[in-house]
Amino acid sequence: MFARTAHTLARQVARAGTRAYSDAPMSFTFASQNQVFYKEASVRQVDVPSFSGSFGILPSHVPSLAVLKPGVLTVFEDAGTSKKYFVSSGIVTINQDSSVQVLAEEAAAVEELDLASARDILSKAQSAASTAATEEAKAEALITVEVAEELVKAAESG
Repeated sequence: MFARTAHTLARQVARAGTRAYSDAPMSFTFASQNQVFYKEASVRQVDVPSFSGSFGILPSHVPSLAVLKPGVLTVFEDAGTSKKYFVSSGIVTINQDSSVQVLAEEAAAVEELDLASARDILSKAQSAASTAATEEAKAEALITVEVAEELVKAAESG
């Protein structure tokens, strides 16, 4: 048992030493229901908001699966630029081969968000939550409030 563990660890250390993060490729795909933002693009890093906490993804990240929460997803491109997107919810998959897929329920570039519209959505959601007749309607409205609050924060930062 120990020999097998030692052998596996030695293989991983040897493999990790062959390439630095800076030159390791990371294939990134990011899409929502109505738009593809990136399709197998090479990027340096992706920062995602998740229910287990916001985290950054670099090449050779441990394979993972996470649920996105409302917030800003940031893509650091190979050219040194970064782009920010608001995501309402979704899922991120990080694979062994350093490929990453983000599928968002709704997404938009932060620079395209309209602050007045975002505040209006928040106001209407808060009103719906306070006047909800059933627990189900209140729960749905509170989810909308949570998304709208993050939408306003994203619009203010853009």
